Amino acid sequence: PGAQQSATVANPVSGASLDLLPHFQLEPEDVYIVKNKAVSLACRATPATQIYFKCNGEWVHQGDHITQHSTDRGTGLPVMEVRIEVTRQQVEKIFGLEEYWCQCVAWSSSGTTKSQKAFVRIAYLRKNFEQEPMAREVSIEQGIMLPCRPPEGIPPAEVEWLRNEELVDPALDANVYVTPEHSLVLRQARLADTANYTCVAKNIVARRRSASAAITVYVNGGWSTWTQWSGCSTSCGRGWQKRSRTCTNPTPLNGGAFCEGQNVQKTACTTLCPVDGGWSEWSKWSVCGAECTHWRSRECSDPAPRNGGRDCHGPELDTRNCTSELCSHAAPGAEDVALYVGLVAVAVCLVLLLLVGVLVYCRKKGGLDADVADSSILTAGFQPVSIKPSKADSPGLLTIQPDLSTTTMTYQGSLCPRQDGPAKLQLPNGHLLSPLGTGRHTLHHSSPAAEGADFVARLSTQSYFRSLPRGTSSMAYGTFNFLGGRLMIPNTGISLLIPPDAIPRGKIYEVYLTLHKQEEVRLPLAGCQTLLSPIVSCGPPGVLLTRPAILAMGHCVEASTENWSIRLKKQSCEGTWEDVLQLGAEPCTELYYCQLEAQACYIFTEQLGRFALVGESLSMAASKRLKLVLFAPAACPSLEYNIRVYCLSDTQDVLKEVIQLEKQLGGQLIGAPRVLHFKDSYHNLRLSIHDMPSSLWKSKLLASYQEIPFYHIWSGLQPFLHCTFTLERLSPSTCELACKIWVWQVEGDGQSFTINFNIAKDTRFSDWLVPDSEVGAPALVGPSAFKIPFLIRQKIISSLDPPGTRGADWRMLAQKLNLDSHLSFFASKPSPTAMILNLWEARHFPNGNLSQLAAAVAEVGKQDGALFAVSEAEC
Repeated sequence: PGAQQSATVANPVSGASLDLLPHFQLEPEDVYIVKNKAVSLACRATPATQIYFKCNGEWVHQGDHITQHSTDRGTGLPVMEVRIEVTRQQVEKIFGLEEYWCQCVAWSSSGTTKSQKAFVRIAYLRKNFEQEPMAREVSIEQGIMLPCRPPEGIPPAEVEWLRNEELVDPALDANVYVTPEHSLVLRQARLADTANYTCVAKNIVARRRSASAAITVYVNGGWSTWTQWSGCSTSCGRGWQKRSRTCTNPTPLNGGAFCEGQNVQKTACTTLCPVDGGWSEWSKWSVCGAECTHWRSRECSDPAPRNGGRDCHGPELDTRNCTSELCSHAAPGAEDVALYVGLVAVAVCLVLLLLVGVLVYCRKKGGLDADVADSSILTAGFQPVSIKPSKADSPGLLTIQPDLSTTTMTYQGSLCPRQDGPAKLQLPNGHLLSPLGTGRHTLHHSSPAAEGADFVARLSTQSYFRSLPRGTSSMAYGTFNFLGGRLMIPNTGISLLIPPDAIPRGKIYEVYLTLHKQEEVRLPLAGCQTLLSPIVSCGPPGVLLTRPAILAMGHCVEASTENWSIRLKKQSCEGTWEDVLQLGAEPCTELYYCQLEAQACYIFTEQLGRFALVGESLSMAASKRLKLVLFAPAACPSLEYNIRVYCLSDTQDVLKEVIQLEKQLGGQLIGAPRVLHFKDSYHNLRLSIHDMPSSLWKSKLLASYQEIPFYHIWSGLQPFLHCTFTLERLSPSTCELACKIWVWQVEGDGQSFTINFNIAKDTRFSDWLVPDSEVGAPALVGPSAFKIPFLIRQKIISSLDPPGTRGADWRMLAQKLNLDSHLSFFASKPSPTAMILNLWEARHFPNGNLSQLAAAVAEVGKQDGALFAVSEAEC
């Protein structure tokens, strides 16, 4: 430096520049050494007498500088430009200690000026990526993110993506963007996005390629709509017709799942065969007439033409001469007199028959249904405690009923009045529920009901027994005749009502009712379909019923026609599940009907079998009811403590099974169950625990929440879904636990459980849980299975089935009981009133209010003013 200073004194500049400090027109900039190529640093200043580089605090040797002198044309001041070269060896000498830097120092007579520092770095790019994209298979319209972390390098590598070796440009495709962390994101996967994706990293040194990741976008198949039913396969007699659908809405692609279910449905059809008419035999020839002819006739009745058959061809009357054309006109004889007498006798008989018919009609009109409006007597017939005083010549209604109570016998017989009379019961005083006089009644009893072991032993010989559940807790059975009865599986809400006369007289059936676990029966579901009810079997299959039985079971759907398409499914003998009824649509068969209420459905069926209620969501607003139940151990010998949160379908049968399971595990119920409406939004269910006292407890859950996948819940085929929260006491003496558990669907409403209880306390199950002693219930057979007395039921049916004046018949009764939406179904049956009473029995047993039913029947009678007046007069 001393030599440099002396050189400065030895070379003075002009006086014009003596008062100016040098300033830099060009300063050195950061550079990278690529491989072994030296880099050049330059600076230029004016006015300057000397310029030297200083690197890492040391002056660069004067001989390493390349200097150029010039003059600034604008100012006339001297300009000096200096360059040096920096090699890789110079930088590597201090590598690891600090970064290599250089700066210029310029002199003038007024002083010195320093330039900015320029850093010299050795450029490189590692070979291995820190993270490479992986191959994936995704459903169409699903989002995809392909991560990529490029290799380490100086300068940092830039990243670009290739799709099938072509550059991906987010500016040209709005569905694609690259995150600041270099990940490639496809917002919604399209079929065109099926390709090989490569992440490319590059800087001034090299270009690196990741392994290619194959992305396959698949499409799950969906059913098209059903075609129209084909014509019947036969033009005459019994045949079949079919309809079909294809898995083309959409067609499965790239390994997507094929549609589940049948692509062809068949149903039986019957076409009436045309019958051509045929002539009967000719009658005998008539007597010879006055015109000397006689005749004979025949009819087109052997058989008569029907169903479009052809009429008979030929004459139906044949005449011919009876005297070989020798005709004689004789005076009237004894035969003519006899003919006239016979005609007169026939006329007299017809008049007498007409008079008798008029008298019978008047008697019916005056004495049969006149007293339907007597509500006090009606109520007395239903409720013995409020019997209206009867007339002296009429004993009380209930006194004529035989004592049907028995402790060891199952009621199997008939209750038949041994008296002759018309179809409607003729009563002496005209009242609907008045006593039946002196008519005699008989009861027939059979042997006691079969024990469970005997029944199962007989059942095991049948082929269908293999598909029935084992054990009696999910099964009820009984022996029934024409009086009907009821089967119930306790604490499940499942029952089967067999109404009177559903079983043909003279036949006795052994009937069972079973509840299946979902894992025992494979019920295929497609698309957005979900199981809404338990799977229930009643049988045996093939039982002939003359009237529909009513199967009652719970469901978990918040039904609305705009959000749901609900179907009743029945398993055929071949094991396939078929749609037998679509709720809300016009039924295509009279064998099945379903009354859907808020939490239960009532299925009318004339064919026993295996049934389930399945729904298909039509919008994202469709929701199912979940029941959330919390259990925890009744005792805690260790520091760990587990809380189990069950997410169940809101039906009694599932809750019953979970309670039985928890009792075996030694669990106790925490709080009352809650109801959560789970929507078809494709979002999972999340559960988290909060507000635990950190000084007493800590959670062993690593994540902030647990999650149950949407489809596990929505399908309804996994009944005992739950999450377990494992907690740890910090001290063995801690017995109190207070916290909150949140359960919510992503982007939906949730439920909060506040927990506050003592672990050491002996907590028992609530009264509504299943008692240990109640394993099964016997069948209720005969009148004991019904709230409405048998004789009163028959009288109501006979009175309200025929059309009444002012609509005072079964239609008005349906309206009073809020069942008028089912009038078309009731009207299709031989006895609409019986269908209404059967449904009332199924809905209200055993806690139905007979007084309300009696009041409804009485109001029907009061609609007919004439009948009401007759009733009051007879009272």
